[in-house]
Amino acid sequence: MKRLPIPDDVTGNEIDKDVHQELLSLPKTLAEDVARNLVMVARLIDEDPEGAYGYSRVALRLASRVAAVREAAGFAAYANQKYSEALAEFRAARRMTGNTELWPVMADCERGLGRPEKALDMAGAPEVQKLDKAGQVEMRLVAAGARRDLDQLDAAIVTLQSPELASNSVQPWTARLRYAYADALLAVGREGEAREWFAKAVEADRDGSTDASDRLAELDGVEFVDAMDEDDAETETETVVTVVVDENTTTDDESDDDEPADEDEPEADEPKADKPKIVEVKDSTED
Repeated sequence: MKRLPIPDDVTGNEIDKDVHQELLSLPKTLAEDVARNLVMVARLIDEDPEGAYGYSRVALRLASRVAAVREAAGFAAYANQKYSEALAEFRAARRMTGNTELWPVMADCERGLGRPEKALDMAGAPEVQKLDKAGQVEMRLVAAGARRDLDQLDAAIVTLQSPELASNSVQPWTARLRYAYADALLAVGREGEAREWFAKAVEADRDGSTDASDRLAELDGVEFVDAMDEDDAETETETVVTVVVDENTTTDDESDDDEPADEDEPEADEPKADKPKIVEVKDSTED
């Protein structure tokens, strides 16, 4: 079996305690190996989905009868838009554990496979009532997405309207829920309301999970320009040269025709020296 390189600092002890408990059914050395691969999946899944998928396949070959491994493989496949494969892994994990927490992501896989009607059927299934609050909000988001897939835009808006949306309490899912609602409003041309909800999404988006700030700026007509863009038009720069001039100093250009004063003549009181003047000479050049 081909293995993938794993950094020395990855011990396998970083995994969740519940996953660790599942791996106790394996021989110690094998359990450690599987755990290290699962840690790599978690590390890479956001920034390098393909890399995470590779490690998930290794873990799957090592311990396909462990529910946590099947779940990790499902999420890695899902991150790579391999929806059929992801759905199969999620179903396997659900059969092993009997819990329903994967129900929303399974429904979203149905959407990914072009079956929004199936996703809506799942949104109305009894399993949804067994989900915790976060799971129910996730299911609502999936259902709204399925409505939009079917061009039922007004129904998508109604689907998202809920006590969780109206609440001022900020939860891990609040920003995404407000963002989805704003986007749904914008899809039907209700720009004023959409702007209001994008702003609310920005307030709740503490970890940058959405691009609500960019969408808000777009609605406000704000355009961001990279100041370092090499394609920017040439700009005129101004060089300022500072010259110190002492009015009592004779320069080479001044006339020497004046005769020096007669040494026998009495000296007049010596005037106070004028302060040097600062002259700025501006030289306009183009880069």
